[in-house]
Amino acid sequence: MAHALRLFGAALAPHTAASRTLARSSASLRHGCLGAAALASRSRRRLPLSPLSSPASSRRSFSRSPAFLLRASSPRNAPPRPEPSSPSLLSRLAPYAALARLSRPIGTWLLFWPSAFSLALGGHHLGLPPSVALGYTALFGVGAVVMRGAGCTVNDLWDRELDKKVARTATRPLAAGTVTPRQALVFLGAQLGVGLAVLLQLNWYSIVLGAASLIPVTIYPLMKRITYWPQAVLGLTFNWGALLGYAALSSTLHLPLVLPLYAGTIAWTLVYDTIYAHQDASDDVAVGIKSTALLFGAHTKPVLSGFAVLFLSGTAVSMGSIGATGTLLANLAAQPASCAALAAAAMHLAWQIRSVDLQSREDCWAKFESNRDLGALLWAGCMWDYVAAVGWA
Repeated sequence: MAHALRLFGAALAPHTAASRTLARSSASLRHGCLGAAALASRSRRRLPLSPLSSPASSRRSFSRSPAFLLRASSPRNAPPRPEPSSPSLLSRLAPYAALARLSRPIGTWLLFWPSAFSLALGGHHLGLPPSVALGYTALFGVGAVVMRGAGCTVNDLWDRELDKKVARTATRPLAAGTVTPRQALVFLGAQLGVGLAVLLQLNWYSIVLGAASLIPVTIYPLMKRITYWPQAVLGLTFNWGALLGYAALSSTLHLPLVLPLYAGTIAWTLVYDTIYAHQDASDDVAVGIKSTALLFGAHTKPVLSGFAVLFLSGTAVSMGSIGATGTLLANLAAQPASCAALAAAAMHLAWQIRSVDLQSREDCWAKFESNRDLGALLWAGCMWDYVAAVGWA
């Protein structure tokens, strides 16, 4: 019996040892879990959770997060996008102002002065009240602004491909593409319409004469492609006012006065526009544009001196046609202010031609622009003698 019990105990021993090992492992696991729970409890006591980060709220927040993100990213709740601002009226008109060269009024002044000379000398010759001549002078001033702009539009339409190849002109609206050829044609129509409205204020003789000026205006841009004398054609165009001014006052032309004035001012244009053309001489050679600057070359200053003499002589002859004595010198002697202005103009031209640096674009532009002052000197002298001779009334 004892032997049987011993055998039963020996068989049971491994199972008992395994049970004891399992019991020890279970106790260790219970102790570990209790320790982790205690540690978590101590952590919660040390760092209390906020209501937003509580487990329940976290579960609620997580359950709502996708919908919340969808609502936040929906176009209905997104901040409104700013509407693209439409360009202002001034910004839309700016390319057309550039096309008409409104920012560079020197061309308008040079177009205006021959008509102003003609009106002052014509009013003096006809004995009209100066207020009449000044009224027409203001009208011609408006016409100069409009028609100079129209001339620039015509020029740029012809030259838009050439202008792209010249540094100074590459930013012009047609060359740069800010104005299309069709838009430029519409703008040209508007400019010519305003010019016609100004012209219709004159007598019919002047209307026909003024309309004839469109011929040289149109062909001038072509001349730089076929002749080295485009400045002469520009002179025919720019100085048409020397004819038109007198015609506006009298419905006719007094040739001893207007022809020397017209020829003289054409010579003046050859002076200042040749200086102007020297700005682009190197570019003109590269693209095949012709000009008197290239024609005269190293002889520019002596040739321009000759044209300056022609200008002063023609203007003096025109002034000398005014008076009752019948002799040129006696008539000029009766106009001291005009003679003083003529002498000042001669000194101005001598200074221009002698001092201009034909290799400097900046200096060529400055000398070209100074002809505005030369014109003002001559006009002021003519007006002074006109008022002195006729009176203001």
